[in-house]
Amino acid sequence: MIRLIGKFEWGLAAIGGGMCLLAIMGITVLTVFGRYILQADLIPGGYNMIGGAFFPLLVFWGLPLAHRSGSFPKLEVIDVFLSKHVARAVGAFVLLCELAVYAVLTWYCAKYTITAFEFGRQLQIGTGYWPSWPVVIMAPLSFGIMMIEVVRLLLRDVRAVFN
Repeated sequence: MIRLIGKFEWGLAAIGGGMCLLAIMGITVLTVFGRYILQADLIPGGYNMIGGAFFPLLVFWGLPLAHRSGSFPKLEVIDVFLSKHVARAVGAFVLLCELAVYAVLTWYCAKYTITAFEFGRQLQIGTGYWPSWPVVIMAPLSFGIMMIEVVRLLLRDVRAVFN
């Protein structure tokens, strides 16, 4: 199950995030080319597309993989002064705090996503409107995946403390 989640995280970050980054670069190049060379707006609402859809997707698709790979900043100043056993216990406590934060974030993001879906909340892109739920659904999904990873790490640290 953990391998399946890992592959899903990689797919979101590498494929989804890569496609968003490519779209951001393409929209930016076409917008600048159109504005300064052709004196025309080639992609109406390109800035709104990037800021309202592609960039949030890029960030939320990369979060779980960054957490799993250990790319998040860690405060390891205290660990050098503690015994290995106590350091694991402190690590488990920190992971428990992380789990609580991610649970609250997941809850409120999920409530916002459900509200956006029920009321048909939209993003204004140029002169048109796009539904916002395909973008906002990625926030609770990514925080949920991060919660699964934190539970895995928490179980590892708790086992190490009691063994």
